[in-house]
Amino acid sequence: MKQVLGLALMAVALVAAAPVDVVGAPGRPEAMVALDAGRKPAEVLAHSLIRPGARVMDVMAGQGYYTELLARHVGPKGKVFAVEPVNYMEDPKTVAAWDAVKQRNRNVELIIGAPGEAAMPDKLDAAFYHLTYHDLYWQSEKYKYPRTDVDAYNARLFAALKPGGVVLIIDHYGVPGMESRAQADKTHRIDADVVKADMARAGFRYAGSVPILEMTGDDPTKLVFDPSLRGKTNRFYYRFVKP
Repeated sequence: MKQVLGLALMAVALVAAAPVDVVGAPGRPEAMVALDAGRKPAEVLAHSLIRPGARVMDVMAGQGYYTELLARHVGPKGKVFAVEPVNYMEDPKTVAAWDAVKQRNRNVELIIGAPGEAAMPDKLDAAFYHLTYHDLYWQSEKYKYPRTDVDAYNARLFAALKPGGVVLIIDHYGVPGMESRAQADKTHRIDADVVKADMARAGFRYAGSVPILEMTGDDPTKLVFDPSLRGKTNRFYYRFVKP
């Protein structure tokens, strides 16, 4: 009897210690779940270096695809700050999507403003850029998106992160050597070496590449919104740490 009881208690302990399935757990909209195959969020989060209880900033978060997953990943003791440009929030569908995300995840806070202008939370454990770092080099009068001083922005980011904090950047591989603002405007891509150089100038240490989103057959001269490439671009996943 004691042996059976001991085995039962051990099973309970193992279940309690098992990681939460943030991707497969119910509650996410079908439209978001449909994106999982191309984005591989379970693998992305597993390599993120983000721990439960962390304070995370999700920059230009769209309709909250990764915000919700990060909120589940850090758990109720953690917090996710989603940064959204003003023009995103002029779409009623996006506003409704964010209302739903915040209802499902009480540890999410929405910050409205372009990255270079929005208030940046302090004492961050991580900053997350999913296909948005190149937007620091983009600007558009049509979409009310201002020019960003990239070095000044990254200096603010460095100051906002705790020592040991991580910056995670996933983006579309661009044409090597192409001027960054021209490339962001034309194709919404970026030269991966530019990202490394930007982070190094800001004081971050490169902490490795995760190749899970790299693929062949992508043409780096093409716009990422081309229907033939949507969700099939060759993407890098870089990690940087504040010493």
